[in-house]
Formats: sequence, C-alpha cells, structure tokens
Amino acid sequence: MTSRRLFTGRLLCTSLAISATLGLAPVAAFAQAKLKVAGIYTVPYEQQWVSRIHKALKAAEARGEIEYKSSENVANADYERVMREYANGGNQLVFGEVFGVESAARKVAKDFPKTAFVMGSSGKPQAPNFSVFDNYIQEPAYLTGMIAGGMTKTNKIGMVGGFPIPEVNRLMHAFMAGAKEVNPKVEFTVTFINSWFDPPKAKEATFAMIDKGADVLYAERFGVSDAAKEKGKLAIGNVIDTQPQYPDTVVASALWHMEPSVDRAIGLVKAGKFTAEDYGPYSMMKHKGSSLAPLGTFEKKVPADVVAKVKAREAEILAGKFTVKVDDSQPKSTAK
Repeated sequence: MTSRRLFTGRLLCTSLAISATLGLAPVAAFAQAKLKVAGIYTVPYEQQWVSRIHKALKAAEARGEIEYKSSENVANADYERVMREYANGGNQLVFGEVFGVESAARKVAKDFPKTAFVMGSSGKPQAPNFSVFDNYIQEPAYLTGMIAGGMTKTNKIGMVGGFPIPEVNRLMHAFMAGAKEVNPKVEFTVTFINSWFDPPKAKEATFAMIDKGADVLYAERFGVSDAAKEKGKLAIGNVIDTQPQYPDTVVASALWHMEPSVDRAIGLVKAGKFTAEDYGPYSMMKHKGSSLAPLGTFEKKVPADVVAKVKAREAEILAGKFTVKVDDSQPKSTAK
C-alpha cells in the first residue's frame, strides 16, 4: 500500500514537472484558479453608469468566479498608467470606460495582446483583444418617454445630460420619441452640463427648466431628481432605479444590467476564446441587458391607458415587432 502511494506520488510529481517544462498548466490547477479581473473608472463607484459595471463584477466575485480589483476617480491623464499597472499585474481581463482616452487605451491594448480589454467606448472593436460596449438601453428609455408624455400637465419636459456623446444622445432621442408617441404636444428643453458627475450643476440646470414650466424632468445625471423633489415635480430615472430614494418623485426608470456582458467576457476568457467584439447589443432587452423598472409607488398614479400602451409596446419590442430607432446625433431643445 505504502509503495503504491510512493509510486503514485512520484508519478504525479513527474507529470507536474513535465507540464512545467512544456509550459502547460495542470488541468486541476487551471480549473480552480480564479480569473484576475480589474476595473478602471474615471468617476466614483456610485455614479449611475459605472455602478452597473462594478455591481456585475462584484456579483461575479461573490460567486467565486473572479478575483476583482478596481480603481475609481482615475483622471484621464492617469488612465493609461493605471491600465498598464493592472495589465503588468497579471490581470487577464480589464473593464473600464475610455471615452476621453481612446487612443491611449487602444495603445495599451496593443502592448498587451494577451490581456482582454472590455471598455466603454464610442469606437469600434480593435483586434485581437479590445472589445467595446456602451449602455444600449434606448428601448426602456423609449418606454419611460411614453410614461413621461402621459404624466406631464404642462406639456413641457426638461432633460439634463452629461455630455452630448452617442451613448447619451441615443437615450435622449428614444425618450423624446416615446413621449411624442403618447403626447404629440410635448416640448423639450435639453441641457448638457459637460460633466459625468456634478450633481450641483445638474441641479442648477434643472431648476432653470422648472422655472420655464417643465413639470417632468429626465434625470440622465445625478442631481436632477433632487431638484425635482425640492420643487414638487416628477423625474424619470436613467440606468439605475432611484425610486426608493425618491418615492414621490421618480415615476419610472430605464435600467441597465451589465451582467450579460460581464458574464460573457468572463466565460470567453476562461475558455480561451475571447476576441475583439462589440458588446453593445448585450445591453438590449432581448438579452436581459436592460429593462423598464417597476412603477412601484406610481403604479396607481400613471393613467391606465398609458400603462396599457407601454405594456403593449414593451411586448412588441421583446417580440422583435418594434424597433426603437438609434439616433446618435445631439438632441436639440424644441421648447419655444
């Protein structure tokens, strides 16, 4: 018995030595190893957009699938350096958003061809290892627009966005189209604060819209709902559901779920099949990458005929019978 154990032990050691010599990882060790994943964000974790990526990666970490490290509030000037540090640190998959540092980020990806990058970007994928994504949640944005069009009493809706880039523009256009479907008389005032995270500035812009008669506000940025709450107006949320914090203010929200994209990337890297691709479509409703938040506290306050129209349109979207137009151009105010 003892001899057999010694022989088995020697055989195992010999196999491991051969594997190491040939550069092959032992199957058992590879299967048990956690994927090293990093996240690099230019804003705080609580910012709506970034919070969705962080949440999905934390969920994968909680399941024991990955080892996750991340950095928040990384300045554009430091972004390339941080990317290189994480890549040099052995991270096999890196998530982030590079809208302001496209060229630098793509240069890093070229220098680390064996590292998988999945980055929020306005550009195209870059072979072999730079995938892109953004929040293609124009479908639920359209549905929230329908609700807003049915809730406004003044027919004036205010919209506050961060920057007029495609990722923001397409959501605003979808929202406006949804509102117009239900209420052709509605007018829009559109303002961009030129910041991804400046609640006081967004709040100030919202107050100006309310002073001009807007009674429903599209909260693409934090700070809008605070202003609406203070003035007794209504707000429509974006990316996350803030109704629990604003139960008498936030009527509905277009939710973004990054889990389908994150889980796909993790699976492909683990399988050794990761390639550069556009993950944008995985944020659409058919992939469970986005959804309309429950009306919750406003379930009985939204007119029944509007709710019926929204549910019918939602069903058509999921069935592929209705397509929300993607318009990346900068939206303009229509209010006189």
